[in-house]
Amino acid sequence: MVNLFALAHPGRLNVFRTIVKAGPDGMAAGKIAESNGIPANTASTHLSILTGAGLLSAYRDGRSIIYRANFSHFSELLGFMLEDCTENQPEAAESLREYFKSHPAISAPAKVAKAK
Repeated sequence: MVNLFALAHPGRLNVFRTIVKAGPDGMAAGKIAESNGIPANTASTHLSILTGAGLLSAYRDGRSIIYRANFSHFSELLGFMLEDCTENQPEAAESLREYFKSHPAISAPAKVAKAK
């Protein structure tokens, strides 16, 4: 699953966190690199992998490229993980659902069809 590969690298995970925290307006590539204390070429590689995995979208604004988190895709990934990883553990699934209910800033991912 390419989504998990993209998030498995600590640097990419930090970049993704930065963009998620930026909210729906996203953040310019240069600001992402600066916020994470990494060179622009390293940020570019991370952003390319995250975009290729469908976790980010990008658009040009003048001379800048703005990256935004693809929250619906991320929610589908969380839903898949919730259903797949807790398939035979109903108490674990319920515990995670309760977590989402008790954290209003986070919405519980919808149940999704299993990937083949």
